[in-house]
Amino acid sequence: MTAHIVHVIHRFDTGGMENGMVNLFNTLSPQHYRHTVVALTDFSDFRHRITAQTVEFHALHRAPGHGLGWVVRLWKLLRQIRPDLVHTRNLAALEAQFVAAAAGIRATVHGEHGRDVFDLHGRNWKYNLLRRAARPFVTNYIAVSRDLETWLRTTIGVMPRKLHQIYNGVDSEKFHPRTGPRPQSIHPESVVFGAVGRMVAVKDYPALTRAFIQLIRDQPDRSRHARLVIVGEGPERATCEQLLRQAGIAHRAWLPGERHDVAAIMRTFDVFVLSSRNEGISNTILEAQASGLPVIATAVGGNIELVEDGVNGTLVRPGDVADMAQALLGYLDAPARMTEHGGHARRQVEQRFSIPAMAEAYAAVYEKTLGYKALRHRQTA
Repeated sequence: MTAHIVHVIHRFDTGGMENGMVNLFNTLSPQHYRHTVVALTDFSDFRHRITAQTVEFHALHRAPGHGLGWVVRLWKLLRQIRPDLVHTRNLAALEAQFVAAAAGIRATVHGEHGRDVFDLHGRNWKYNLLRRAARPFVTNYIAVSRDLETWLRTTIGVMPRKLHQIYNGVDSEKFHPRTGPRPQSIHPESVVFGAVGRMVAVKDYPALTRAFIQLIRDQPDRSRHARLVIVGEGPERATCEQLLRQAGIAHRAWLPGERHDVAAIMRTFDVFVLSSRNEGISNTILEAQASGLPVIATAVGGNIELVEDGVNGTLVRPGDVADMAQALLGYLDAPARMTEHGGHARRQVEQRFSIPAMAEAYAAVYEKTLGYKALRHRQTA
């Protein structure tokens, strides 16, 4: 027999959390674990990245507001498929813990991958009231960073024995340093500052764009070979494009929207930049580090657990355009610094952030949640 796990999330689409789920599904043994994903709203073709086993998807099409139709649909679905364990992720799916309890499911896990975009520091009393109300129904918690683990313990009041901190893993074979010359489409003397991610408000790509513009204005000679690439789709893409046009430097930047060849594109970068106002543990930072890139990142959330200032990258204040521009300048004509920091970044990923290590840690939490004896029976049956 295998343990059947239902994963409940708000929406399954392009994103770091979803990418981590794909890596988990592709790594955990299908002989031991079977997975079903329930999206409270909907899911996208991103699910096709799951290749190691068949994962069933359900969309509940939850409408905005406080309607309870989705509760009935989820309860019926859980009663129908009767999973061994329900794993919810982030605040947007936390209410599903109450539904799982009503459906008679006693083995549950809740994962925190990053705080809500409307409550970046986790202080909203209504949100935290909901989190505290759900505590008795959650068997174990997973936090993707030490920052989130500490917050769950001190602010939400989760007991330490229920808390498990697991870093995301990264495919260090798919994401690897560039070998040989850069593609001919990019001038060999260019210094490419690159970013990858959803172009939404919390990522604050306009701050990165303004910093790039300031760099060129303040250092016209030193920055003549500087280029900016932001890969991703979202409402802030148009804002960034407008800023670049107004500054007269749209030709110095490339914003292609969502791409499916991110690993190859990263190998055209010289420096990776993340301008977020908050983060859990950024998959794109890990992918950039696996690609041998130094990382400029805002000193928020889990970023400070991945980027060691002056060793494998540079930390800057969130929203501080001048600070970001100075960090860009620090790498602009310093190839030795880029090589040194990028080398440290690659070694860190190889030693600490493998996908198998992540999957093994998740399996240990599932085993603890289901009960050691019960799961051992399933694994040997």
